[in-house]
Amino acid sequence: MASSTSIDADAKLIYNYHRLHHQLEPASAIFCLCSLDTRVAVRAADLYLAGLAPLLIFSGGVGILTEGRFDGVPEAEAFAAIARDMGVPNSAIVVEPRSTNTGENVRFTYALLEEKGLLGNIKSFILVQKPYMERRTYATFVKQWPGEGVKFRVTSPEVEWEEYPDEENPRELVMSIMVGDLVRIREYPAKGYQIVQEIPENVWEAGQRMIIEGYSKHLP
Repeated sequence: MASSTSIDADAKLIYNYHRLHHQLEPASAIFCLCSLDTRVAVRAADLYLAGLAPLLIFSGGVGILTEGRFDGVPEAEAFAAIARDMGVPNSAIVVEPRSTNTGENVRFTYALLEEKGLLGNIKSFILVQKPYMERRTYATFVKQWPGEGVKFRVTSPEVEWEEYPDEENPRELVMSIMVGDLVRIREYPAKGYQIVQEIPENVWEAGQRMIIEGYSKHLP
């Protein structure tokens, strides 16, 4: 059995691999992918209030990890409420409350924007996600977004690994999810879900060690 120190070092390596550190610039819309981590909603609202886009989209239904968490309302509704409380006007918010995975975030939101007549205004997105899901989110949107010529940059709450786990996001759960996403980054391009992303050998080996240690509950 590996020591807690070595496991944490592997977790930090994988966490940092998932973060892309994109340089942000003004965009057509901020697209917040909702989840159990409400810090993502705060990050998205902060970007809107900083003037980086005129539209703020929240996408997310009720998933396995959020069932019962937000008084029964979809993740997108809960996140939108946080943004309104922070001063984002309701007129700037679009809510997609049905999606349960990243592919559905893409498809359902595209359809909703088309229905609202907003697609013609969309040339670029700032995608806002949890730190350890930045890379897979970017790879999925580049592959699956139906519109041509749309640019994507991705960001997340600016939190280092040591400070990331909290009561809402337990350490053991986060570690299992991000190991599962590492496997998805390797396997999903062949399924047509994502663009290819290089995985350094030391990162992949860290993930394999964590799987052996039992962080395997969220493998595909």
